Amino acid sequence: MSFNWTPDELQEIVDNNKIVLFMKGTPEEPRCGFSNRAASVLKELEQPFASVNILTDPRAIPSVCAWSDFPTMPQIFINGELIGGSDIALEMYQSGELHEMISETKSE
Repeated sequence: MSFNWTPDELQEIVDNNKIVLFMKGTPEEPRCGFSNRAASVLKELEQPFASVNILTDPRAIPSVCAWSDFPTMPQIFINGELIGGSDIALEMYQSGELHEMISETKSE
């Protein structure tokens, strides 16, 4: 999949998928510990999610970070809303808050 990394294109990815993970690598082959943790948390939810490998293009990281106004990778979006990176996702998973967000998303 090839991207131009424009704000409209990034918004379309998030709008067309209930759960999106912008990460280094892929869920099957993460390229950093934080991306691995984020993918693992999402896999635990047993819900399909889209992943975008931001290492495929040097424009990706600055483009995604500028568009989302979030300075680090990975970035997780649920139902169009940025929830944050791997640490936030793990905390939300452990507290049950992430399950609630997914349940709300599924029932819409």
